[in-house]
Amino acid sequence: MTDATTATVPLTGASLLGSSDVQGSGAVIHGVDPRTGETLQPGYPLIGAAEVDSAASLAAEAFRSYRQTTPEQRARFLESIADNIAALGDVLTDRVIAETGIVRGRVVGETARTVNQLRLFAAVLREGNWHEARIDPAQPDRQPLPRVDIRLRKVPLGPVAVFGASNFPLAFSVAGGDTASALASGSPVIVKAHSSHPGTSELVGRAIRAAVAEHGLHEGVFSLLFGSGSSAGIALVRDPRVKAVGFTGSRTAGLALVEAAANRPEPIPVYAEMSSINPVFILPGALAAGAGALGAGWVGSVTTGVGQLCTSPGLVFVPEGDAASEFIAAAATAISGVENSPMLSTGIAAAFNAGADAVKRHPGVALVAEAADRGDIAACSIPQLYVTDAATFLADDRLQAEMFGPGSIVITVRDSAQMVEILERLEGQLTVTIHSDGAEPGAAELLETAELKAGRVLFNGWPTGVEVGHAMVHGGPFPATSNGATTSVGTLAIDRFLRPVSYQNAPAALLPAELQDENPLGIWRKHDGRLRHA
Repeated sequence: MTDATTATVPLTGASLLGSSDVQGSGAVIHGVDPRTGETLQPGYPLIGAAEVDSAASLAAEAFRSYRQTTPEQRARFLESIADNIAALGDVLTDRVIAETGIVRGRVVGETARTVNQLRLFAAVLREGNWHEARIDPAQPDRQPLPRVDIRLRKVPLGPVAVFGASNFPLAFSVAGGDTASALASGSPVIVKAHSSHPGTSELVGRAIRAAVAEHGLHEGVFSLLFGSGSSAGIALVRDPRVKAVGFTGSRTAGLALVEAAANRPEPIPVYAEMSSINPVFILPGALAAGAGALGAGWVGSVTTGVGQLCTSPGLVFVPEGDAASEFIAAAATAISGVENSPMLSTGIAAAFNAGADAVKRHPGVALVAEAADRGDIAACSIPQLYVTDAATFLADDRLQAEMFGPGSIVITVRDSAQMVEILERLEGQLTVTIHSDGAEPGAAELLETAELKAGRVLFNGWPTGVEVGHAMVHGGPFPATSNGATTSVGTLAIDRFLRPVSYQNAPAALLPAELQDENPLGIWRKHDGRLRHA
């Protein structure tokens, strides 16, 4: 890698427009250490409409050639990005910690996840099923009408705008899953960096740009912009050369992007992950068998990542009675012993504290336990545990609001039938968790409801922790995402940035490789409705 920032090359504060470093002319943002409140250098001047236009123009130019690259060429490109990010080592790790307060072990793990998902999409490209190649050969003698030769493959949509996430500065940001899957599809990417970790974004952005140069690709395959979400971000979504959007963040921001995309002369898809409270339902048998262990385990999931994970469980439903009391007591003991840790930013901490205060003031909700306040953290939050009953919960939809941080509510219910009633009234979720042996009454009905409410249904575990693989769905019905038919994690994510095209009676010399009779790519294809490798 020749372009990525190393220990001897300082950060510049520049946006990366293709191969050019461009200093914005707007307000200057800085990373801030959430542990101490220290302002980090350098400053990052925000770009404006002119730079958005330049990035979109470069991406449109790049699309002409980048979409024609072979799967193998793109696979090697993704692997180079992975290598370049891994080569940053402690330079990247230290900057992530300074800008987010995330502990070193989790940063190292998130770096590995980022690198590995890039390599996973390289493997997807080589395997070839993503083409969805189908061939319906001509049947000239078919009666009463002959059939013409029809062949189908998927092609990339075009330039994609990706918005970096606050809570995953690597895995859902500049080189995260949205970028990896879009680049794999053959679509250039323009990333709007998140303002809370600009130095991290520049480091990773330079690693991607270095790979673009190494592989001789058009410079517009990748750009990184530091700009305001309400101006530069909206301008990016409205630009006619941008054909899709990937976003992870708040419901307010996500819906603003959805609205902007829908109101274009040519509407485009926005794949926005926005809001989820990830309810947990513990059926009577499971609760009776291990209420104390379940209470402690639940708190461990609630406080993982200081409660700032997309899949953090915000609600848990337990049958009322002695076992529920044991569960609550164990959870209270566990949360009282949690060490207070910094949130990602003072803004996120303030939003959590405001949400927690609203729950605390609710007349039907009781604060059962909270952790000690260390008092020496700039972006301070206090892990908190609340309890209410089903009647109170059902009477006030405000208790469904996401409390993004280390706080959660226990709701005692009458029985499993009431759990089903409550789940039917909840909004769409990323996850629903069920604790059950599968045989007890209510489990099957709860599962039937859960699969209509969430993208992932878990049994006898906790929702935090998302495996990046072929069978994973990280998505769900609104408002968990703006498009519940897709996923932002796992190999199916590539489908968001592809569309099918049929070729009817195309001359053999013009057919793309994946549809040629001799199958030069050696991929599986549906031939007259049946999978074939020949």
